[in-house]
Amino acid sequence: MADSLLDIPCITLTGEHKVLGDFAGKALLLVNTASQCGFTPQYKGLEQLWQAYREQGLVVVGFPCNQFGKQEPGEAREIAAFCEARFGVSFPLMRKVEVNGPGAHPLFVELKKRAPGLLGTQKIKWNFTKFLVDPASGEVTRFAPATKPEALKAAIEPLLRR
Repeated sequence: MADSLLDIPCITLTGEHKVLGDFAGKALLLVNTASQCGFTPQYKGLEQLWQAYREQGLVVVGFPCNQFGKQEPGEAREIAAFCEARFGVSFPLMRKVEVNGPGAHPLFVELKKRAPGLLGTQKIKWNFTKFLVDPASGEVTRFAPATKPEALKAAIEPLLRR
């Protein structure tokens, strides 16, 4: 993975400082999430991917975002409690971020450059946009919010350690 991605700092919902380099050598599925969105049930599918593939080298990471319809209004503690209680989420969740505009988190700025959206747009259209990062090349593949997590298996499996 390119150094620029590995060096980007993030903070977990519990306040732990991380960089993506902490997950070096693993395929990353990075998702902007929200607790009050029509796509929120995708948390279940994301957790299923995490459970199925984490031992083989997949890390699912959620980045709560309140930029779309104010669908993630909660604070870190509330977000963590909701995700765990409602969907059994155990994969890493980071602090709330912005994914578009001048306050966009550096990770999402970089992801949008590497995997632009439809017609080359640099914007993320909605919650649950997914970015799959190849651990060997740093290549990023973007998936639309409507793409269900289980539909990503064919893209994930070739990236995993065997």
